Amino acid sequence: MISGYIVKKGEMTSIFTEKGKKISVTKCLALPLTVTQIKTLEKDTYSAIQFAIGQKKRLDSAVSKKLAKIKIDLKPSRFIEFKPLSLEELPKVGDQVTFDSVFAINDSVSVSGTSKGRGFAGVIKRHGFRRQPVTGGQSDRTRAPGSIGAQTPGKVIKGKKMPGHYGNHTTSVLNLKVVSYNPENHQVLISGSVPGHINSWIVINK
Repeated sequence: MISGYIVKKGEMTSIFTEKGKKISVTKCLALPLTVTQIKTLEKDTYSAIQFAIGQKKRLDSAVSKKLAKIKIDLKPSRFIEFKPLSLEELPKVGDQVTFDSVFAINDSVSVSGTSKGRGFAGVIKRHGFRRQPVTGGQSDRTRAPGSIGAQTPGKVIKGKKMPGHYGNHTTSVLNLKVVSYNPENHQVLISGSVPGHINSWIVINK
């Protein structure tokens, strides 16, 4: 079918497996995706299937004309594309793709999302540095990074761990598993924690 799926992140919880082992999982909402466009090599120079996701009150004129042309009554907040795994079994425009048609239970997946933004952070919070000693005449420098260079090479080396903007960038977590899927309420349980805040969109890839 397609190479991935986009879901909305929920809260974390714990469940017990059949063997009695307690594991942490993340609840996700995997609503059906509506196909809005099929992109081909001949017309678009690459193969992809475009889906509409989300919901908003008003659309701009370009998106409204596009959806009216293909006769889809939706007001999506954005569009997303996934690569088709097979060019023989492509869905049609207007079809809906469900989570269980892409993934199965116990499938190994990678999850990508935008990590929580934490603003401007110091080296202890951002990189896990430990505090400096309070004694020795530097009681007000306990959370400072300390020396950042030497006389040779006479400059700060590129990539030095320094204070700065922490979070709010695309992060991927590998080797997670699809624990369960409930088609009635479209709830998916993914093992472990995934990046992003609650109600943020995360992409699950094979």
